[in-house]
Order: sequence, then structure tokens, then C-alpha cells
Amino acid sequence: MKPERHEHPLLRVATYNIHKGVQGLGPARRLEIHNLGHAVEQLDADIVCLQEVRREHRREAAYFRHWPSQPQAEYLAPEGYEAIYRTNAITRHGEHGNAMLSRWPVLSHQHRDISDHRFEQRGFLHTQVEVVDRVVHVLVVHLGLVPASRVRQVALLLVHIAQDIPAHAPVLVAGDFNDWGTGLGRRMAQAGFREWREQPTPTYPSRLPLNQLDHVYARGLTPVHAMVPSGRIWQRMSDHLPLVAEFAWND
Repeated sequence: MKPERHEHPLLRVATYNIHKGVQGLGPARRLEIHNLGHAVEQLDADIVCLQEVRREHRREAAYFRHWPSQPQAEYLAPEGYEAIYRTNAITRHGEHGNAMLSRWPVLSHQHRDISDHRFEQRGFLHTQVEVVDRVVHVLVVHLGLVPASRVRQVALLLVHIAQDIPAHAPVLVAGDFNDWGTGLGRRMAQAGFREWREQPTPTYPSRLPLNQLDHVYARGLTPVHAMVPSGRIWQRMSDHLPLVAEFAWND
């Protein structure tokens, strides 16, 4: 039976930098991808936006006995979800990038390289998701570490949105903005994007969250709530905490 609009009044979206599924350094590093699989399922989001996702890493696969045989995006997708992954960075032993997991059908996807200098490979993933009878554009971003680079990357992101997405279409921009200030938020607001900010939702660092580096901005949708899960297990799985945001439809 085809779902009805009134059955899905809210869209639940999560964003999570999973730190490539590994925590710690050197011989002390530990594999967290299996815990992350349970965590993603517990978020119960319609759309999950992930950053620092491994497609493959030959050295880590040889080091960890239980390294999954599937690419991480596919491994993390709960049953019934579609996984979309695109590479941002190619390294000596493999590659990693952004991913989106969706419980709704994915109509299309594309990738845009927004690397600003040769020391950082960055990009965003743009997908179209059909939620009941609406098409939602979802952009998964991971911005750079250099402040000036982030400003230029947001500018490229907004130009892409203006040129490639109809003005009336619902749009979500989610990911790790790496921004310790409010400048990028103001730029997103000037372009018509909003997020739920009625109380602090710090996401980084996970063991003692001081700032919100991870955001879910929306245009054509109304933010109604956001939360960050807490507890020791969430502190262990990544250096970021996930952010879960809910949005109401405007029509």
C-alpha cells in the first residue's frame, strides 16, 4: 500500500562523522564500525548523512581481524535502507568520502569536488530522495580545516544549489562544517537555510562536547527539534557525536 502524507508529518535526519570506523592511535586503535552499525540503526532516521566513510583501506583491513568485507556505507545501512557513497579523498591505502543512507527511494546522486588546496581533498554529495510524493534534495558536506577554505566551499555549495535545485524544492544540507564560529551559519541563513537552535547541541569532541561542528540546515522545511545522544558508548565510537534533527513539511 502506498504511504500517505499524513502518515509521515516529520522528516528525521541525522548527520554523523564516523571517523572512518576506527578510534585511537597506533597499536591502541580499535575498530568501532560494528558498534556504529548498531548506533546508526538506533538513530531511527529517515535519512542518515555520514562523513569520513571508508570505501576501502587495505592496511586497516589487514590489521583488523573483523574488518567488514563490505564498504562501510553498505555495512552501516540498516535493513531496507539504500546506501549512496561518493569518494572525497584517495589515499595511499584506500579512499574515503561522504555517504547517505535513506529509508526512502533515491532518485539520483552526484558528487562535486570542492577541494580548496592540495593538502585537503573535500567534496559534497548531492542526492534526490522521494519521500512519499515529495522530492527532497539532500547534500552531504565535509568542509575543510582552514577558515578561508570553508568560506569559499560554502560559496561553491550555495552556487550549486542556486543553479541546480529549483527554488521551491525542499533542500537539506547536512554534515561536518568544521566551523567553531557562527560565520558559516550566517551565510547559510542569508541563503534561506535554517536549523533548530532553541538549545545548544554540541557535537565535538565526543568525550566533552564543547561546540557544534555538525549541522543540518533546511530550506523549504521547518526545523522543529534537534538532539545529540549522550552516554559512554557514544563517546567511544567517534570523535564526533551524531546530530539528529526533525523537520516539518511546509505544504
